[in-house]
Amino acid sequence: MLGTVRVLIVSTLTALCCLASVAHGAYPELRQAVDGELQRSLEGHIDRLGLRRAVRDRRLAATLVDITDIAHPRLAQVNGDAMMYAASLPKITILLAAFQRIHDGSLALEDPLREHLTAMIRHSSNASAREALEIVGRDYVLKLLQSERYHFYEANEGGGLWLGKSYGKEPAFKRDPLHNISHGATSHQVARFYYLLATDRLVDRDACEAMREILGEPGLGHKFVGALNAAHPGSTFLRKSGTWRTYHSDSAIIERDGRRYIAVVLANDPRGADWLAKLVLAMDDLVMAPTTLTAEASLDAE
Repeated sequence: MLGTVRVLIVSTLTALCCLASVAHGAYPELRQAVDGELQRSLEGHIDRLGLRRAVRDRRLAATLVDITDIAHPRLAQVNGDAMMYAASLPKITILLAAFQRIHDGSLALEDPLREHLTAMIRHSSNASAREALEIVGRDYVLKLLQSERYHFYEANEGGGLWLGKSYGKEPAFKRDPLHNISHGATSHQVARFYYLLATDRLVDRDACEAMREILGEPGLGHKFVGALNAAHPGSTFLRKSGTWRTYHSDSAIIERDGRRYIAVVLANDPRGADWLAKLVLAMDDLVMAPTTLTAEASLDAE
C-alpha cells in the first residue's frame, strides 16, 4: 500500500514538474536531447532495411524526435546535419516568414495570401509558393532563416533550411553559401522547426496555431501519409514533403494513440520514396512500441 502511495506521489510530482517546465518555456535544444537507446534502435532499423550504405554515402538523412513528453524530447538521427536538396519541403520557410511579418504588422492574413499559403503547404502548389514568396519578400525569408532568433541556417553546423529560388523556371536568386543549393534542408533543422512549432515558439502562440492548421489535412497521400494510413489508420499529421527527380523528402509531426513524434527523412536515390515509406513505419514502431534493435542484431546492409 505504501509503495503504491509513493508511486502515486512520485508520478504526481513528475507531472507537476513537467507542467512547470512547460509553463516557464524550459524546453531543451534538440541537440541536447539525444537518447542513446533510441539512437541505437534507429540505426538498427536502418541496417535491417539495408540502408547503411545510403547513410554512409550521405544519400540518406533522418531525424526522429519522440515528443510524447513535450518538455523532454528524445532525439535520434543519422546525418542530421547533412544538407540536401529538399524540393518543396523548404516552403515551410515561406510560411514562417509570412506569419513573422503578420506578427510584426507589415502583412495581414487575408486572401489571397491565406489561400496561397494553404495551397502551397497542403497541395504543394508551386504557383501559390511563387505568389506567397513575392508577397513576403525573398530577402526577408533568407534574413529570417539566418537570424539570431531562429538560426535555421548555420554555417558552423553544415547549413540547414534554405530557400534561394522561387518555385518556377527562373534561376536561383541566392544559393546557399556552403553547398550551392537553392532549396535545401538538413533533417535536424527541419525537426527543430517542428519542435518549435509544437511548443508555440515560432513567432507566437497564435501564429503557431494558425500554422498548425495550415500544415494539417495534407492534400497529398504519398510517402509518410500513404505508408501510415495503410498500416495504422487514425494517424494525424502536420506535414510538408518534397520531390524532384531523385530527391525525396518528407517531414511531419505524427500523432496516434496518445503518442506524438517528429519524423524527417531526406533521400537522394530513385528508390527514395520507398525508403521514406519504410523508414517512417520503423520510426513509428520505435515510438509506439519501443524496442531495442541494435546493429549487432540487424541483417547485413546492402
